[in-house]
Amino acid sequence: MKKLLILAVGIVSLPSFASVSANVSFASDYIWRGMTQTDAPAISGGFDYAAENGFYAGIWGSNVNFGGGAGSELDLYFGYGFEVGSIGVDVGYIEYTYPENVEDADFDETYVGFSYGDLGLSFAFGDYDYTEVSYALGDVSFSYGDYEDYGDNFAVSYGFTCGSYDCALTYSDFSNDGVAYGTEDEDALVFSVSASL
Repeated sequence: MKKLLILAVGIVSLPSFASVSANVSFASDYIWRGMTQTDAPAISGGFDYAAENGFYAGIWGSNVNFGGGAGSELDLYFGYGFEVGSIGVDVGYIEYTYPENVEDADFDETYVGFSYGDLGLSFAFGDYDYTEVSYALGDVSFSYGDYEDYGDNFAVSYGFTCGSYDCALTYSDFSNDGVAYGTEDEDALVFSVSASL
C-alpha cells in the first residue's frame, strides 16, 4: 500500500515534461510466457509515467485464476530506456504480487532489453531466468522465449484496428520442460482488444 501511495503522490506532482498514460484491455485468455494465467477471459489495465530523460514507472493489474486462491495480479515496475547508436536499451525492475494468494507466490525480476529496428532481445533475472527474442514484420510479430525450469514458448500475433481500438489475434504454444511444478504443455488462440489514453 505504501508503494501505491508513493506512486500516486509522484503522479500528482509531475513536472511539465513528463507524461502519464492509462491503458485497459480485454483478452479471451491471459497468457504469460506461453502459460495461461486465467484459462478464461481477462480484464487488465494500468497507468504509466514517462519522463523525457528515459525514466519510466507504472502499475498494472489483471484478474488471474491459479493455485493458492489467487484472484488478481498487481505489478509494479520502473526502468530506464536509452539508445546507444541505433540500439535501444531498456533496464528495469518489476515486482509481481498476488494479493489474495495464501501461498507465497509474489516474486520480482530485474530485466534488460535490446532492440534494433524490428528485432528485440530481452533477459529477465529472478528465481528463474527468462530469455526472449522477438521480431515484427509489419502487423505480424513473432516471439520465442525460454523460461528456466518451466519450458519454452512460441507466439505469433497479428495486430489490427477495430474502429478506435487496437485488436490482436495471437497463437501461443508452450512446451513444458517437466521440471517446475504445475506446468504442462498448452496452446491457445487469443483475441484481445485494448485502448490507451
